[in-house]
Amino acid sequence: MADIKLQTIPVGPLGIIAMKNIEPLAKKVDAYLSEWRKERESAEDAETIHFRDYQRDSYLIKATTSRFGSGEGKGTIHESVRGMDIYIMVDVLNHSLTYSLSGMVNHYSPDDHFQDLKRMIAAVESKATRITVIMPFLYESRQHRRTDRESLDCAMALQELNRMGVTDIITFEAHDPRVQNAIPDKQFDNVSCTYQFLKALVKCTPDIRFDSEHLMVISPDEGGMQRAVTFANYLGVDIGMFYKRRDYTRIVNGKNPIVAHEFLGSDLNGKDALIIDDMISSGDSMIDVARELKRRNAHRIFCASTFGLFTNGLEKFDKAVEEGLIYKVLTTNLTYQKPELFERDYYVSVDLSKYIALIIDNLNHNVTLNDLLSPTDRINNLLSRHKKELEEQEH
Repeated sequence: MADIKLQTIPVGPLGIIAMKNIEPLAKKVDAYLSEWRKERESAEDAETIHFRDYQRDSYLIKATTSRFGSGEGKGTIHESVRGMDIYIMVDVLNHSLTYSLSGMVNHYSPDDHFQDLKRMIAAVESKATRITVIMPFLYESRQHRRTDRESLDCAMALQELNRMGVTDIITFEAHDPRVQNAIPDKQFDNVSCTYQFLKALVKCTPDIRFDSEHLMVISPDEGGMQRAVTFANYLGVDIGMFYKRRDYTRIVNGKNPIVAHEFLGSDLNGKDALIIDDMISSGDSMIDVARELKRRNAHRIFCASTFGLFTNGLEKFDKAVEEGLIYKVLTTNLTYQKPELFERDYYVSVDLSKYIALIIDNLNHNVTLNDLLSPTDRINNLLSRHKKELEEQEH
């Protein structure tokens, strides 16, 4: 049960709108909230007007986005949301959904999902007390800065949501959290999954040791250093980094091709290596880094990434595992997971549904998120329990 002391009344009756691209995750979040609020003793005051509809079997609002034959769309809510504290959950990377476009089957792109999100906001705004968007993968987050005569898509998207009346945007492991500077007068929460990844690591590999003699945290590039530094500081281990040497004389698939991965770090001989990144796209860089780590006599290699896109399929990861390059691959359920992922013994799914439910529960009561967003105590307790279990096994 969620350990939240109700010292404040809810902002409004809680409502969750799950875009169809994120329904499985939203249903798990909803189940946690319903269970907690039914068990919460303080909710016995639910007879008061402030706790109207506090305890419910489900907080999911009936809403749909539909498409016309031309490809145009609309968003519709099928019940009243007046005065409610609304949380809209969306996965802009779910490519499994399709719609008919002039008789042809068309897969949803991130642009399609973002347009549907705006349609839903338009259907809700002016009626809800507050609108919060939970967008685990931040739309266009890889186009977050201008280096040439090019668009600033992520900043423009955030400002558009701002103008539409969205009060708060919650995302996970933003590619560059500084993009929040585009909306300085609005709330923007960039949530880390450090604790959940460590918990999953302990569960899938009970003999893993979190100390500098047995483990090193690896950043696959300079852009992910802060993320890797966070893990390394919590674990008290060394950090290594690869930087990508690129060929700037040509462009392939929209980017300069990588010539080599150069390593900066201490001796890896015999140590486990934990590669930390925000996403696995094609997977080429992750596998190249794993190969370089094996050349340096790393023991087991864990690939941990918040978003597992696997845009070029899983065959290359299958081969990397067969060759002994990769031991485990961990990604979260914050975005669409291909069904074939769960057929792989090396794959570990990191569930974030309980974490999201805690965030929603706190925000609905206007309770600070400091403890949730800074999981130092939980991580220390996890590491302490794991160390004790290893010592007991040795004796």
